[in-house]
Amino acid sequence: MSTNIEAASSLRPHGKLLDGFMNRWAQLFPVLTADQIASIRRLGGVQRWESDQFLFRAGEARPGMCVLLSGRVSFTSRGRDGKEEFLVEHGPGEFIAEAGQLIGQPSLCSCRATEAVEAQVLSPSELRGLLVAEAKLGELIMRTMILRRACAIGCGIGGPILVGSATNPDLGRLSRFLSRLGHPHTVLNADTDARSLTIVPGAGTVDTDAALVLCPNGEVLRSPSDAELSQHLGLTPSLVESDIYDLGIVGAGPAGLAAAVYAASEGLNVVVVDMEAPGGQAGQSARIENFFGFPTGISGQELTTRAFLQAQKFGATIAIPVHAVRLHCSEPLLRLETDGGQYIRCRTICIATGARYRRPDIPELERFEGSGVHYWVSPIEASLCAGQEVAVVGGGNSAGQAIVYLAEYVRHVHVLLRGEDLSASMSHYLVSRIRSLANVTVHTRTELTSIGGDSVQIDRLTWCERTTGVAESHAIRHLFLFVGAVPNTAWLADCGVRLDDKRFVITGPTPDQPDRLTLETSVDRVFAIGDVRAGSTKRVAAAVGQGAAAIAQIHLKLHQSGFAFPSASLSI
Repeated sequence: MSTNIEAASSLRPHGKLLDGFMNRWAQLFPVLTADQIASIRRLGGVQRWESDQFLFRAGEARPGMCVLLSGRVSFTSRGRDGKEEFLVEHGPGEFIAEAGQLIGQPSLCSCRATEAVEAQVLSPSELRGLLVAEAKLGELIMRTMILRRACAIGCGIGGPILVGSATNPDLGRLSRFLSRLGHPHTVLNADTDARSLTIVPGAGTVDTDAALVLCPNGEVLRSPSDAELSQHLGLTPSLVESDIYDLGIVGAGPAGLAAAVYAASEGLNVVVVDMEAPGGQAGQSARIENFFGFPTGISGQELTTRAFLQAQKFGATIAIPVHAVRLHCSEPLLRLETDGGQYIRCRTICIATGARYRRPDIPELERFEGSGVHYWVSPIEASLCAGQEVAVVGGGNSAGQAIVYLAEYVRHVHVLLRGEDLSASMSHYLVSRIRSLANVTVHTRTELTSIGGDSVQIDRLTWCERTTGVAESHAIRHLFLFVGAVPNTAWLADCGVRLDDKRFVITGPTPDQPDRLTLETSVDRVFAIGDVRAGSTKRVAAAVGQGAAAIAQIHLKLHQSGFAFPSASLSI
């Protein structure tokens, strides 16, 4: 094997974490056979670099997936102390690519030729074509790219460095956003880590009111929005208003991603927009144990990250975070208007915006969102409240998954339930698991009544038993809310899509529109799937099934409307 494994031992700053990947070294850095290289040489072209020349630097666009034909290259990345660190060396037969290469994202690391290099270079579209056309070779390359991204995330290799106080809600927000995108990053706590004072150029002290982001290209951002951070890191693809898509999908939850995978794999030009991150509510689930085909369970983030990459593999354009604010249906082509004033033109639209958790009517609730009030559970939240008492409000499956997950990390979980029993709205396996946990107390017929705290953090919760009126007050700093579902349909107000009395989207035939397809809305060529659809089953498997079923109906609608199929592919 041409990979310099001995040199890789210099990865001591990451050694403890990297040990978990050493038994998969051959999968991380495979050496291609002559036949495999011959298959690749049908695509792309040959490029050359002289010794000591950079193929690319961290944060810059890469030339493409590079298959080394001769010469050697070394990889370096900025460490937690801000200094450049050697990572690994590649030689002939190895290839340079990781998951971000599917859509041409900027590089996580810097790559320099240590001797004259000749490489076969494939653009993102050529790489995607190879993955589909060469099944066995494509599987090897795809597995390697995913594993390399997982290694980068686990070892803190590449990506931005976030610096701020642990009490700053922006620090948690930005870290959570990058985590859900599956993008590597490092978090430094300015309260406890001395490196935070020196790693940001020109910052003698770190402002506790801001979260600083040191980008791979050296640029420093101060508490950017998710959209600003994504743009600066090159994670949001450019959308050209002159492009026409066969299908526009609004929402990148399980339903939207399933529709994207099936549509793109069948040759449709697909664009997906989402205002937050892939996965929707399912992506925030700590562990899903009743999803078909995963007997040991799978985290919502892992499941939806796989779907996210799968959709990109087949060529779907996924733009996150992009907020669709209005749907225009008056022209032959449907148009999605975004919060940036941009218009995306589509032949068909699939509404997959799902639902969000309701905000209870509790004084001061909004003030503490991000500073103790949470609407999801991830390793970030679990680490924040480790060893403490927490409260969970809600009795559905999402609440149950959160309770089980949190119980592994916290001292005690208080569950506040308005009803008589968890089994009324929660799956049996979760109810059984919760009843077996010694550090969980379920308070039935109970409502949260008030939140107390200073300007920074919750410090006390009060709840009341509804039948007796007895109130209890507890010193609790973290509250997790999973209360009901409100459909994300406000953006449909002016387009003619019919909603029911709870604001969910109505689909299927009606007395005045008997020709409507089962997933089609009241507006021609506009479909709805997943939790946003009236009468839908609120399960991940149901959402995925609807995403797949919608594509057959969209094919039919495109044919009935006279649109040519397949249309010419759009480049990314």
